[in-house]
Amino acid sequence: MRVAIVGAGPAGLYLAYLLKRSKLKVEVEVFEQNPPDATFGFGLVFSERALEFLNDEDPGTLAAIRPALEHWNDSILVHKGQEVRIDGMGYTGIGRLRLLQILQARARSVGVEPKYLHAIDDPETWGNADLIVGADGVNSVVRRGYENLFGTTITYFTNRFAWFGTAKNFDALTHTFVETELGHFNAHHHPHAPDMSTFVVEVDEPTFLRAGFDKMDADRAKAACEQVFAETLDGHRLVSNKSIWRQFPKVWNERWSIGNRVLVGDALHTAHFSIGSGTRLAMEDAIALAKALEQHAKDVPAALAAYEEARKLIVTRLVTAANASAAWYERFAEHMALAPMDFAMSYITRSGRVDLERLRRSSPAFVAAYEASRTG
Repeated sequence: MRVAIVGAGPAGLYLAYLLKRSKLKVEVEVFEQNPPDATFGFGLVFSERALEFLNDEDPGTLAAIRPALEHWNDSILVHKGQEVRIDGMGYTGIGRLRLLQILQARARSVGVEPKYLHAIDDPETWGNADLIVGADGVNSVVRRGYENLFGTTITYFTNRFAWFGTAKNFDALTHTFVETELGHFNAHHHPHAPDMSTFVVEVDEPTFLRAGFDKMDADRAKAACEQVFAETLDGHRLVSNKSIWRQFPKVWNERWSIGNRVLVGDALHTAHFSIGSGTRLAMEDAIALAKALEQHAKDVPAALAAYEEARKLIVTRLVTAANASAAWYERFAEHMALAPMDFAMSYITRSGRVDLERLRRSSPAFVAAYEASRTG
């Protein structure tokens, strides 16, 4: 079997590794239009249990990733100048480039050397590929021209975000909300390396336009964000890496494969960064697809059908939660009218997956503080 994978992000690299280490007699090629060290943004965040699937499926890769992870146990909200700590919300962070380097090494360990700086205009040029995998993100070339067949929908949330870094060390995943004369701002910030933190600035659309960010160049926008979050940054600067304003794309495909083309990761579905599950979903897609191909080695259509059947319900549930979380952020300026403890409860229950009773078990200190604020 010959498999051509387009895209050397987490989904493509990990799938290549899994296929080559499997029992399949498979030839795998990975094509990537960018150089190996090219990535925008800085760190990724996972819930404490988000990588547990690797314990059973691939402890070797988990062991390779673990030393690069930053760990913390609480989530923090800063609103109206008050810090609210939500206990029991364990997370880990890792630099996006560091994760790619680890997965590149895993792929090379089984003999896969991705072809970088290799732009693909038309996957049909691989006339002898048994399977073409679109692991090439939101603007997938593998999906291009087949959107009607895949049942593709792409819409955009209205909020804008810019993904910065900073040398300021934060000890937890923190969300800082600030209201200024320009409007409403939110920063998602967390450590992703011993000497570096991720700092994602988000604004609602009225603030984006009122502040004139639509007319500013990247340097002026960065300076404006540094001023808004001067207290949070505590004298540190923001660091840019293609840190332009973006709108988060909501990608969904009703059908996951067409002929010998199949999609994984962001080419297939996106999950809003506020729940930190996009990379996890991409790697889980790779596991499911590799398993299906191994189980149906002589029947690619059957393998692709099995892949979709195994994953679709799970992904739908998580993406639904991610969309609910994103919808809360779309209205975060309205939520900021709430008192800090009420705001924190609104935040932590935003996806519909957490309720008060669950919080009593996972976050007893926060629930006690919340209930005290309601009766005080």
